Amino acid sequence: MAKAAVFIDGGYFRRVLKDVFNEPVIDYSRFCDKMCEDTERLRTYYYDCMPLLSNNPTEDEKRRYRGMQKFVNYLQMSPRISVRLGRLQKVAANAKPKQKGIDVMMSVELVRMSWDHQIEKAILVTGDSDFVPAVKAAKEAGVVTIAYYSRGAPTVYAHDELLRECDEKVEITAELVEAARARFS
Repeated sequence: MAKAAVFIDGGYFRRVLKDVFNEPVIDYSRFCDKMCEDTERLRTYYYDCMPLLSNNPTEDEKRRYRGMQKFVNYLQMSPRISVRLGRLQKVAANAKPKQKGIDVMMSVELVRMSWDHQIEKAILVTGDSDFVPAVKAAKEAGVVTIAYYSRGAPTVYAHDELLRECDEKVEITAELVEAARARFS
């Protein structure tokens, strides 16, 4: 059976869930298995950053940080999910912090796994055109590339260059999100 890896840009997917689907609680393993369909999911790689903590953190900063720690722990305890953390960095005093290291980690892993022939299919949950060179390299190694994206809100953008380069494009739908919704007993 063919093997697939799922590469999730956590910042992008979080915006999709929040801005398009009203922040549902989903089961990430179920979500990834649904995207893999007829292939075996070798592993999911989830890329994100911990929230910033100032030198004298506010209660809100502490709350957001604890929430993210809890979420990362949940992912690490989930089957076949690996978490890769970058860092947030402020480039100007009043600017919104920017993720650093995420695009490079995701690109390197995609290319390495493709050229090592560990996977036949790469599923990317992102909208960033920075991944186009990595997608091209994966395709050159014979890997089928699939972009899962959303254009359901003005704050969630999928770059046309990325969508053009991927072999297949699949919009993240309400049906997919509902099928992956966490079930609590």
